[in-house]
Amino acid sequence: VQLQASGGGLVQAGGSLRLSCETSGQITSGNVMGWFRQAPGKEREFVAALRWNGGNKDVADSMKGRFTISRDYAKNTVYLQMNSLKPEDTAVYYCAKSSLIWGARARSTSYNYWGQGTQVTVSS
Repeated sequence: VQLQASGGGLVQAGGSLRLSCETSGQITSGNVMGWFRQAPGKEREFVAALRWNGGNKDVADSMKGRFTISRDYAKNTVYLQMNSLKPEDTAVYYCAKSSLIWGARARSTSYNYWGQGTQVTVSS
């Protein structure tokens, strides 16, 4: 399984970006696909997750209302739409895949496959 994250870049505060995570290999119905981010000197932070087949979706409280996670079954791709970006959103964003239960979605240790990360920089 390989995950390829893309879509990062430099954007001004208030702007938008859409990150993509294309996955090779099988994604089963119970898999959870997640997005995390890590800023310099900080721990990896949960951003959003969804269950591949089902209605479960979640976005971290600090990003609710600004970030949206979605999927495209045909493309085996997960998206993270980020609106109203703030300088504190600057980080490397990673996508990941987990086979564990939905309740463990916010823990990075729950994920066994990771993409390479894509840099998001928000200028003030």
